[in-house]
Amino acid sequence: MNAEFINPFISALINVMSTMAQTQLTPGKPKKKDDDKAGGDISGMIGMVGENIQGSLSISFEEGLVVEIMEKMLGEKPDGINADVKDMVGEITNMICGVAKNELSQKGYEFGMATPMVVSGKNHTVNHQVDGKKMVMPFSHKSGNLYLEMCFNK
Repeated sequence: MNAEFINPFISALINVMSTMAQTQLTPGKPKKKDDDKAGGDISGMIGMVGENIQGSLSISFEEGLVVEIMEKMLGEKPDGINADVKDMVGEITNMICGVAKNELSQKGYEFGMATPMVVSGKNHTVNHQVDGKKMVMPFSHKSGNLYLEMCFNK
């Protein structure tokens, strides 16, 4: 998978988490992904389609981290994953993809973004609807982990 496609999403994730949620994440090592099992308890997914690129993005949060992010962003701490947390995950997914989309458009890659979908539950799956290699980039935080998955046809 081309780093030119991946790096804008990684930098967008770090930027959005630090500015919007005052949350500093520690990146792990990216690795190839061969299954559809999500790393966290709730995942935001978004598809991207353009003339010269197709891809999908998933951001999967462990419950402890997403609850802390909700508290930092909105000033309220939920007891767990609820409808408000799901809405927030969808918005975060949209923001990260939008920031990366702007950077990629400056490199000549134009694409439209679908409406984000949010899936939650222990051991849920993320199905990238793109024929391409999947990559996962783990991030750690004292409250839990986050997993950024990307799949592109290039």
